[in-house]
Amino acid sequence: MSTLQRAKVQAKAHPLAVDAVLAAGVLACMVAGSFVEPRHRDTVNWVLRTPDPLSLVLMVLGAAALVFRRRAPMTVLALTGTFSVIESVTGDPRAPVAMSAVIALYTVASTTDRPTTWRVGLLTTTVLTGAAMAAGPLPWYAQENLGIVAWAGIGATAGDAVRSRRAFIQAIRERAERAERTREEEARRRVAEERLRIARDLHDVVAHHIALVNVQAGVAAHVMDKRPDQAKEALAHVREASRSALNELRATVGLLRQSGDPEAPTEPAPGLDRLDELAGTFRNAGQRIEVARTDQGTALPAAVDLAAYRIIQEALTNVQKHAGPHAKAEVSVVRVGPNIEITVLDDGSGEDADPGSGGGHGLLGMRERVTAVRGTLTTGPRYGGGFRVHAILPVKNRTPTGEDPA
Repeated sequence: MSTLQRAKVQAKAHPLAVDAVLAAGVLACMVAGSFVEPRHRDTVNWVLRTPDPLSLVLMVLGAAALVFRRRAPMTVLALTGTFSVIESVTGDPRAPVAMSAVIALYTVASTTDRPTTWRVGLLTTTVLTGAAMAAGPLPWYAQENLGIVAWAGIGATAGDAVRSRRAFIQAIRERAERAERTREEEARRRVAEERLRIARDLHDVVAHHIALVNVQAGVAAHVMDKRPDQAKEALAHVREASRSALNELRATVGLLRQSGDPEAPTEPAPGLDRLDELAGTFRNAGQRIEVARTDQGTALPAAVDLAAYRIIQEALTNVQKHAGPHAKAEVSVVRVGPNIEITVLDDGSGEDADPGSGGGHGLLGMRERVTAVRGTLTTGPRYGGGFRVHAILPVKNRTPTGEDPA
């Protein structure tokens, strides 16, 4: 830290001492000015003179008042202004006490707003100049009287400039702090969104494949003794489902790796192009599924395509877990205007026909995915039994105002 910086730190830590030093300096200048006077009006020759005792007393009082200029700037200005008026009217016509009033006016201007500076500055200048012109021993047009106007204007202008600079620096500092807080909040928001997305993917992958493994393992255990060939086939489906689960988990968890990790997954996210493959995994588990599509040729954004796939996957997983062993599922993907509609129906009559009654995160995850792409989701029991999942997703990404980007 440089000497100047250390001095600034010490000055901020001891403002009263700084004001005391300033008051001593102002007093010295006023006393020095009171000992000289011009010999002739049209020359610059100067001679020593004896200062008036009353003027010396007023100088000391005015300088002493400046020690408290930060604590009560208006009061100090009123006191120094009063001392200046008294000196101008009764003392020898040099008016050195006005220097303390100028310093006090500077303090008021640097600590208040501009309108207050204008009002107080005009009032101070008018009172000091008017008193010197009207009641002073010199003619009203004397340069000593007019000099008060100049010095008062300099004090007010300098104080206003200092105040403006402080306000400007403070505004820059606050703007920088606000920008830093905004960046931190945005970073936290993005981290939270990424965690939520990864949690949804993990839930969808684990719930789907574990449900299939559970069903096939139950089938294998049931037919192991009487039909070992069928049990072998069921175990093969268990192995395939577990392998698929591991692959998808590896791809999802790979998102948590560092950006420079060479083992980061490069496989694209699943979409509706893998719908037949998805339905096949459930059919292998013994579930009856019918798929109807009238969206051929529709190109979906990656986020919408992934959301559609995951919604169907979660809905069929719920059918597998909740609708009963003999339930039939119907999946339809239809293009309707600017949207694509996903519908999954089942006629299950299981005891837990409502997937939302289990306290899981399946329906919540579907709703979050649909909301993320600005779509709508409707779920609920069907009349006569079963459950219905209906999602409407936009074919194109939309801006926050709901309009298609140009």
